[in-house]
Amino acid sequence: MIKQLPLSFMGAHKRDIRTQFAALCYRIKNDKVQVLLVTSRGSQRWILPKGWPMDGATPAESAATEAWEEAGVRGRAEDRPLGIYSYNKVLGEDEDDLPCVAMVYAVRVKTLAREFPEAGQRKRKWVSRKKAASMVDEPELARILRDFDPRQLA
Repeated sequence: MIKQLPLSFMGAHKRDIRTQFAALCYRIKNDKVQVLLVTSRGSQRWILPKGWPMDGATPAESAATEAWEEAGVRGRAEDRPLGIYSYNKVLGEDEDDLPCVAMVYAVRVKTLAREFPEAGQRKRKWVSRKKAASMVDEPELARILRDFDPRQLA
């Protein structure tokens, strides 16, 4: 198994950039695309479910696992990423933020569970792509959300 190592960039200081895998969970309701956002555990910002690479899992499988753990989503992730965005992961009061890039994978929601691992720690909300783009903080993620078209996945 290959474990992810930090990416090194010229001029980087103590910390290197890490990769995470995010799930853009979606459904089509009344011929309209809706995406599912969840709140972060700390700041309660609206985000996509995302997490670290998992040994033995592809990036798409890791994104699907995060969709289950953080949002109660059962569905299959597309193997090809939709895009990538950067953000600073807040680790805690005594630690520096960790620069991250997140690769985004589309996950068509088949079922949404009432009980899931992080149910008591997060809120979740279905919104339009445009509304989702206005709710997230990262400009690159907002663009991915606005431009997302599930008809182009085939």
